[in-house]
Amino acid sequence: MKKILIIAFMTLWLAPGWALAQRPDATYDKEKLESARVAFITNRLDLKPEQAEKFWPLFNKYNDERSQMMEQLSSLNRSSMNETSDAKAKELVQQRFVLQQKMLDREKLFMDEVMKVITPVQAVKLGGVNREFTRQVYRMNQGRRHSGGQSTEK
Repeated sequence: MKKILIIAFMTLWLAPGWALAQRPDATYDKEKLESARVAFITNRLDLKPEQAEKFWPLFNKYNDERSQMMEQLSSLNRSSMNETSDAKAKELVQQRFVLQQKMLDREKLFMDEVMKVITPVQAVKLGGVNREFTRQVYRMNQGRRHSGGQSTEK
């Protein structure tokens, strides 16, 4: 059961990063976005002040490390798009598995650390809440495009 929760959490957790990675041309105020994310997650998880004080440094460290690994994975994926030999393709597949395992190991460590600060129920909800935030940002951005309005924030 624990493995299923971890795999489900990782899948939900990685989706927001991939969604944002698909929009390299989008302009936004990174500080405002992060402040909104903090407020959204804190509210949705109902973090108490003492929990939030310990949670956010763990989350930010994990998120930074995950972003770096996602960039590495993206780089591997881009290199796999080039014509290559079977041997090189097998090597790329193995590199991808190694990196994905590293990401899973880091996810497990994060969950162990974070469940010392927040409840297991809050920890399980975290991935879905983070994904929900990303969805809302995406919808807002889509709404601006369809209405013809452009964000002036940078």
